[in-house]
Amino acid sequence: MEGRHASAARLDDGGALAPSQIVGIVLVHNEDVFVERVIRNVAEFCDRIHAVDHVSTDSTWSVLCSLERELDHLEARRTHHAGDSHRLIEHYAGSSTWVFGVDGDELYDPRRLALFRNELLGGAHRDAFKIASNVLNCVELDVRNQTASGYLSPPSRSITKLYNFAAIESWTGDGSERLHGGKIVFRQGYDERAVDNIGERLSWEDTPLRCLHACFLRRSSEDSRDEPSIARPILEHSQLHDRSWRGAVKRVIRRPQPPAETADWKRAKYMRGELVTVDAAPFLASQSSA
Repeated sequence: MEGRHASAARLDDGGALAPSQIVGIVLVHNEDVFVERVIRNVAEFCDRIHAVDHVSTDSTWSVLCSLERELDHLEARRTHHAGDSHRLIEHYAGSSTWVFGVDGDELYDPRRLALFRNELLGGAHRDAFKIASNVLNCVELDVRNQTASGYLSPPSRSITKLYNFAAIESWTGDGSERLHGGKIVFRQGYDERAVDNIGERLSWEDTPLRCLHACFLRRSSEDSRDEPSIARPILEHSQLHDRSWRGAVKRVIRRPQPPAETADWKRAKYMRGELVTVDAAPFLASQSSA
């Protein structure tokens, strides 16, 4: 399947690879509350999207299949091995490609992404291997009132995963999942320190790359209201609880505070600074199909 806007690698005046496409890699497990919105929000940003379902037991897989029928640049597959998600993108190493890692709880601002796409494909940030940016780690999402409350990055840790594959010769995975671990061979002039953290110089209001990270919210129709699984890893199966994802997003989606023994690490990374409330309308607005 060819990307809609994909073109051959081209050289800039200095002989370096100039960016020509953006490829999304989505890895999900039991994310049926948000996954449709997650993908729709990045659909116009990406020339091609690889969506990988890691043995979900809720309706995540059926949502991906429906989107695959609608979006001609999305390829959905189901796997028992999360490492397959990295093998799907290994061949982009050394090409003029930005690879965008997206999780099932990451809602990006699609209109900002449209402008940012022009920046990237125009050559901006080509000196970086990775771009990090602004995130709101949500503890509450009020769909009716179009607001989200949580903790900003910075000072919390950024979770954006946008990598310049023209900066590397290869990235072989370690069997875990896409864009995590493995062995990277860099081209001359690049290394792991070549990170451009946009959030360190631009505010939430001004950044072109911003995300509502629903890490403290219910992400699956199978997640129990009383036993939140905010620290659940890939392959953990939540207790069954019949709540449709459409019903969930029509209400205020919130999680109680997690037990300290299971969530200290998440608090330390994603609950720094003051609790703030932002306008969530740009992240929830209906998008036309591709």
